[in-house]
Amino acid sequence: MDRLRNLRARLLSQAAIHSDRLVNEALATADARKWHYAVLATLAEQGPGSQAQLSARTGIYRSDIVAVVNELTARGQVERAPNPDDRRQNVITLTEAGRRQLGRLDRILAGVEDDLLAPLTGPERAELTRLLTTLVDHHKGWTPGVS
Repeated sequence: MDRLRNLRARLLSQAAIHSDRLVNEALATADARKWHYAVLATLAEQGPGSQAQLSARTGIYRSDIVAVVNELTARGQVERAPNPDDRRQNVITLTEAGRRQLGRLDRILAGVEDDLLAPLTGPERAELTRLLTTLVDHHKGWTPGVS
């Protein structure tokens, strides 16, 4: 049993599965998904961009970003307009409704993180963030396009 208990790759996998379930369930209460959050947060932090730019910024496959932008556009959370510099592209912009939704989702995810990381102290949470960031950055070239 120690062999399994101490296998870091397995522990990371189990923590990721549990975290993913909690995040998905919590976002569903706001009629949202992880990709919605990724696009809204990216637009809020980095400004408007084309669908191709959003795909690169978020790690969402180009074939999937169209559906996500369509969903957010239908909800009035983003706007899609022709790029004045290149009419073949659309520029995606965050709307006020999108900002409000992002605020809601930020609060929901903060609660999820508090629950998920409850056994850790503040400094331990910071160290976990640092270590996970190191791992993710190291393996960034492999990322399969999922955020």
